[in-house]
Amino acid sequence: MQFIVIARDGTDSEAPARRLAAREAHLTGARAMKADGRLLFGGPILDDSGAMTGSVALVEMDDRGAVEAWLRDDPYVTGDVWRDIEILPFKRTV
Repeated sequence: MQFIVIARDGTDSEAPARRLAAREAHLTGARAMKADGRLLFGGPILDDSGAMTGSVALVEMDDRGAVEAWLRDDPYVTGDVWRDIEILPFKRTV
């Protein structure tokens, strides 16, 4: 089953530093998910100046529980980067 994950970073002044501190570990996990087929695409949400303020991912997982389990362990969650996360069932048609 496919899910769109929309994750928004905190808006406090330390949010960009938390993102940068967790970024490499997050990308390592994302690359592994891409390699095993769980991550179809993903990338940062940008503000008008080009600063990263969140992320969007399209994932293929068995169910919502699997998505929640991935998120619990992701460095952007454990590192307090993502503060508002939305998980939406999705059906890719093209």
